[in-house]
Amino acid sequence: MTVLVTGATGNVGRLVVRRLHDAGVGVRAMTRASRRPDVPPAVEVVHGDLASPDTLTDALRGVDRLYLFPVPGTASEVVGRAVEAGVRRIVTLSSGAVTGGYDTDFHLPVEQAVESSGAEWTHVRPGEFALNKLWLWGPSIRTGNVVRDPHPEAAWYPTHEADVADVAVEALTGDGHAGAAHTFGGPELISHREQVEAISRALGREIRFETVSPEEAREHYRAQGGFAADNADMLLGFTDYSGGEADADTWAEEAGAAVPDGAPATAGDITGRPARTFAEWARDHADDFR
Repeated sequence: MTVLVTGATGNVGRLVVRRLHDAGVGVRAMTRASRRPDVPPAVEVVHGDLASPDTLTDALRGVDRLYLFPVPGTASEVVGRAVEAGVRRIVTLSSGAVTGGYDTDFHLPVEQAVESSGAEWTHVRPGEFALNKLWLWGPSIRTGNVVRDPHPEAAWYPTHEADVADVAVEALTGDGHAGAAHTFGGPELISHREQVEAISRALGREIRFETVSPEEAREHYRAQGGFAADNADMLLGFTDYSGGEADADTWAEEAGAAVPDGAPATAGDITGRPARTFAEWARDHADDFR
């Protein structure tokens, strides 16, 4: 068995590489970068770019399983080349947003390309990444021990990226996952205020929660740049998932009283190991908030 991991420098991909290596599985890490990614020394690193399928020939040679990072524009060609090269099992990093019909133009086209390829496939569909809070709240915590957010009681089931990697590795190496779309979240419903409290405990210092308007939060996130700026409108309800205009006031009312109908499945339901809590995630990333 040889697995090609695309997106091998990503937050999930790098963990997939390490877990496969530690399990003794033949793994090849693909990257667009010129320098070697942070993977174990024994792992073979190859150059390739999913946005340029012509660069994948060497990366795919001798591979029979593929962990596929989502690049929708070239997904059909990439998958076609993979199957032609001998890949028989593809595990896609997708999103729980596909199941609600919110994500129709990013992860869904990748899923569809894989399903029509003739290869054995599994989709890994995590919900909200706990990591989002590092990108959104990290700068203000590091500089001022404060989180500015409009919805202190909004709650969901944030997922540790390590759980996502565990599910992907299980689908790549285990049996019984062919044709499955694993949709899952974290093990606990936890509000924004409670998440800040968990980060505060992990850091050993007080983090103040400042409730602001959606407009103020959007201005704050845009000033940060990066993930926060790129996703401010969608996360705060000014646009929907596809970028269309939305009613932020209605979204705010729903988010403020967000209590999902029933808990989602967790990574533990798939791997047989307990899913990681938000408190565990906060401890794992304490240094990133300092």
